[in-house]
Amino acid sequence: MNRLLMVTAVDAEADAVRAGWTAAGVTVAAVGVGPAAAAAGTARLLAYAEAEGQPYTAVISAGIGGGFPGRAPVGATVVATASVAADLGAESPTGFLPLDELGFGATVATADPTLVAWLRAALPQALTGAVLTVSTVTGTAERARHLADRHPDALAEAMEGYGVACAAAGAGVPFAELRTISNPVGPRDRAAWRIGDALAALTTAARALSSAGSPAASCPAG
Repeated sequence: MNRLLMVTAVDAEADAVRAGWTAAGVTVAAVGVGPAAAAAGTARLLAYAEAEGQPYTAVISAGIGGGFPGRAPVGATVVATASVAADLGAESPTGFLPLDELGFGATVATADPTLVAWLRAALPQALTGAVLTVSTVTGTAERARHLADRHPDALAEAMEGYGVACAAAGAGVPFAELRTISNPVGPRDRAAWRIGDALAALTTAARALSSAGSPAASCPAG
């Protein structure tokens, strides 16, 4: 049986996905904010499903996020080609050193190409590029510039994708990330955020994906 797991950070995002999804074969769950909570919550769901003999065959990290100005405007939908742990590493006199350069692991989790193709086919207006995973939401123009310069392919930032990707990799399950944009990455201005619009866009995306049918048949686990 093909089973898709869609995880969000908070209940409002999960409710937005459920509001649009009408097909069978999907579980939607809020697993917490930040990469650690997302990894732990996703791993728990995957382990339980496997123990019950009904493993998930694909995992999608879904929710709202910030878009880099000039790359992903507010209201846009973004399909991630990769989820990048953008602040996992070390500071140095010459600048930030990612985990890769320190020799302690990889900071880039590449999305499953079959899942990405399915998302893009169902969401033809979506933008495609990297999504950064951060533990601290960007709140200054300077940090936004640094992130944009270090990651020229990044369209958006959020807080869970890389954690979900790590859990999926540990379980041998294909992974992807989907974001709708609620605010620009940069100076923190809550008055300019469009969370309601981004949640509505998430519902619209979920409805389109539900109509497209499950991707799990072409994305076997392992």
